[in-house]
Amino acid sequence: MNLFKPGEVFQFAIRIEENGEKFYRQMAQKFEEPKVKDLFSYLAEEEVKHKITYEEMVSKIERYEPPESYPGEYFAYLRAHADNIIFNQKKLDEEISKIEDVNSAIDFAIGAELDSILYYQEIKNLVSKNQRDIIDKIIEEERLHFVQLTEIKNQ
Repeated sequence: MNLFKPGEVFQFAIRIEENGEKFYRQMAQKFEEPKVKDLFSYLAEEEVKHKITYEEMVSKIERYEPPESYPGEYFAYLRAHADNIIFNQKKLDEEISKIEDVNSAIDFAIGAELDSILYYQEIKNLVSKNQRDIIDKIIEEERLHFVQLTEIKNQ
């Protein structure tokens, strides 16, 4: 039995990217050095690009209309669930208060990207086998972001 349809997984991905964008924007505000601000602003924009990519992907797959008590109920549930997975607000607030330098911020971001990759690899098992390639696209997007962060850290 498949627990999620690809469209649902994309709703998770979209919310995770929104929360990631919030994190990077807060980091851009936290540091005063122009290069650091630019780095985190760039990363926030990358999250926006990922979100747009996922929205485009979800628009190309079957429309999913779950039974609801009121319009938007189910997708509100999915967004709330995603808020508690990766880049959740409580974790963000705690981590932001601990982050005192750029390296610790990048380390946190790398960890979040790795968590995202692992999450999507697990979620892939919850969709039908003939639709797993769609989830692989999400994983590839997250891997690219991880690589970018790692290269930035190594510089």
